[in-house]
Amino acid sequence: MLTRNAYSLADLSLSAVFRRKWPSIYEALQDSRPQQQKLMQLYIKQMPTQSRPLLAGDHTAWSRPDAVTLQERTIEHNSATVPGNKPITIGQGYSTIAWIPEDSGSWALPLRHERISSWENPIQKATWQLQQVCEHLPTRPISVWDSEYGCAPFVLKTANIRADILVRLRSNLCLWGAPPPYSGKGRPRKHGEKFKLNEPSTWSQATQSIKLNHSKLGRVKVSLWSNLHFRKTATRPMSLIRVERLNEQGNLRVSKPNGTKKSRNPCGLSSLQLFL
Repeated sequence: MLTRNAYSLADLSLSAVFRRKWPSIYEALQDSRPQQQKLMQLYIKQMPTQSRPLLAGDHTAWSRPDAVTLQERTIEHNSATVPGNKPITIGQGYSTIAWIPEDSGSWALPLRHERISSWENPIQKATWQLQQVCEHLPTRPISVWDSEYGCAPFVLKTANIRADILVRLRSNLCLWGAPPPYSGKGRPRKHGEKFKLNEPSTWSQATQSIKLNHSKLGRVKVSLWSNLHFRKTATRPMSLIRVERLNEQGNLRVSKPNGTKKSRNPCGLSSLQLFL
C-alpha cells in the first residue's frame, strides 16, 4: 500500500516499512517452491515465433569443499585448480538450458536451471531438460552444447527430441564414415573408413567447402563432411563442420578455433558438429 511502483519483490523490499529487507525475500522464495514447469512455460511465451530459437545448454560446477554438512555433494570437474593438482572439486553440479535472443552480447533467459543429483549425470539431466523445453516450443530450435556432450550417449538419448543439435567435439575423438554397399556375403558392415579428428591423413574428401571474409575473424574457411557417426551410433549419421582462420595468403593462421577455451586441437579442427 505504501509502495506505489512495486513491480517486483526487490522494489517491495526497499520500502521504508519493510524492515526485514533482503533476507526475508530469499526466505520467502525458498519456502514458496515455485512451479518450475509453469515458470518455463511463462518464459517461452515471451519468445518471438518469427524465427527458430537458439538454445544453449551447459553443466556448471559449484565448488563447496568446506561445506561438509551440505547434502548431495558430488565430485565435479573444476578447471580453475592449482597447477599440478587434478581438475576436480567437491560441490554441486547444475544443468542449465537458456534461450539466447541476441547475436551479440551476454544476455540470456534461463528456461531450466536445476541441480544434478548424485544419481544423475549431466547428459541425462540435459537430455531431460531439452525434452521438456522442446515440448512447449512452437518451432524446432537449434541447441548448442559444449564438448562434454559431444559423445555417443548424448546422440542416442536425444534421437527422438524435436531439435537440431550443434555440439563441440574434442580433437582426440574418432568418427566413422558410411559403410560401403553390401557385397551380398556375410553380415552387412555398419562402419566405413575411420575419421580421426587429430589425424588429417584419415580425413575423406570434404562434401563442401567455402571461404568467406568475417567482420571479426577475417578470412575464414568452412568445410563440411556428411554421413559420419560414432562407433555406437551407426544409425544416427551426422555432419561435421571444420572452421579455419586463414591469413591473406590463404594459409592457416590460428591453430584452434577462436574462443574455444576447452578445445585442444593442433590441427585447427573445430569442435562444431550439426546433427541432422
